[in-house]
Amino acid sequence: MTSTTTPPAAEPAKARASDAFVSYVLSLCATKRVQADLRTGLGQPVERCNYLHRYLVRRLPERQHRDARRAHYAVAALIAARPRTARDQASQNTDTTGTPPQPAAEWYRRPNLGAAMAEAVNKGVIKPDSAEGDLHLFTRQSSDALHQRLPALARHLQSGGIALDWAVLLEDLAWWDRDRDRVATRWLESYFRTLTHDDTDTTPVTGDMTSEENH
Repeated sequence: MTSTTTPPAAEPAKARASDAFVSYVLSLCATKRVQADLRTGLGQPVERCNYLHRYLVRRLPERQHRDARRAHYAVAALIAARPRTARDQASQNTDTTGTPPQPAAEWYRRPNLGAAMAEAVNKGVIKPDSAEGDLHLFTRQSSDALHQRLPALARHLQSGGIALDWAVLLEDLAWWDRDRDRVATRWLESYFRTLTHDDTDTTPVTGDMTSEENH
């Protein structure tokens, strides 16, 4: 008689810290007074976010890189400043983060700001030339300049029915000054992959361009 052993069940994927933070901020925004306090941080550096400290300090590491801390404060303010249409849409979604826990490989397929801007073009919310020009401008901005521009862009996108993945934006902003080229490349690649309105020639090149007959 042989015995069989049951393999251990796979551990469920843990929620990313960024998703947990977004979920926490969304729960805070259920209280209008708290939402108003968080909204005062729009476009502001951490040093000017006096009304946000009481809600965020204990949720963040005591020693945290300056860019990461500002990213958390910025995203909290952006979530609090969502237009009513975006808030109503989110309230109908039982999953406040929009996506269940996923492996890292799957997480990076979630839509970033570039994909959101392409979706806005596809739906006629933003003109193609404006979206591409703005995206290229964003990818050259310092962290300070980017944070100042984000509130207006976020409101415009959400007013047009374009959802933003706050957790992805949070992590991208946290790494912006230290790894801007990588983040900017992801935004641009996602933009052109998501875009359906494209007047460029995307016909694949045939033949081996490195063969001798092509020289």
